[in-house]
Amino acid sequence: MKIVIRHFFKIIHAILGPVLLTADRLTTPRGIKRPDSEQRDVDEQAGNLVMYQFLTCPFCIRTRRAMKRLSLNIETRDALRHAPSRQQLLEGGGRIKVPCLRITGADNSVEWLYESSEIIKYLEESFA
Repeated sequence: MKIVIRHFFKIIHAILGPVLLTADRLTTPRGIKRPDSEQRDVDEQAGNLVMYQFLTCPFCIRTRRAMKRLSLNIETRDALRHAPSRQQLLEGGGRIKVPCLRITGADNSVEWLYESSEIIKYLEESFA
């Protein structure tokens, strides 16, 4: 029974994933327009962030949309298709769950932030 359910969800995901990505591309939010010097500062701060994601995960899409809305150039890593990224997420964050934002502090401390709503809240408080 578990195999049948798992197969069913894979089929649903295979159908809905491309639909979600297409809808995201067609409705991409416009980013914040900042003066060049301010955007460079934001880009420098965002250089300490990495988002681990699955490309078609609805919560990851939601988080990426927030990044676009805030004009954040944050590195993204596909933890589904890229084994080294998946391993980094497991070793660093302790579990394979996306989205996950890795935050490297000025003192090189690392924090792993899970949950799209928490990630978006952090980004808005830090960069809005």
